[in-house]
Amino acid sequence: AAKGPAPHLRRSGGAATVKAMLLEWCRARTRGYEHVDVQNFSGSWGSGLAFCALLHSFFPDAFDFASLEPSARRENFALAFATAEERAGCAPLLEVEDMVRLPVPDAKCVYTYVQELYRCLVAKGLVKTKKR
Repeated sequence: AAKGPAPHLRRSGGAATVKAMLLEWCRARTRGYEHVDVQNFSGSWGSGLAFCALLHSFFPDAFDFASLEPSARRENFALAFATAEERAGCAPLLEVEDMVRLPVPDAKCVYTYVQELYRCLVAKGLVKTKKR
């Protein structure tokens, strides 16, 4: 049995397991979207299309995903973050300018944002979680 101040975290796998599960959830939600291949929380999100695909999978009437271009990074990030805020009630934790300034997004920033989006979608009843 695990010992220490928070044995339940070790038993469940801790943060690494949560991160892997969230990445797999993103992968599953965005599977089949053109120009989107979620493999990590950094480079896979560089064009903004992974954010758009993730949101489009929940709000298909929000915008026409097929009309988006991988090279239009600024527009993709702006569309995704605005949709997340309007439709999911997700706090604007990332700035479009910060995302386009870096050729590869910061993994911790992307992971934090996706966690918040997931939390908001759960709160709206759009993502079902297993009861413990």
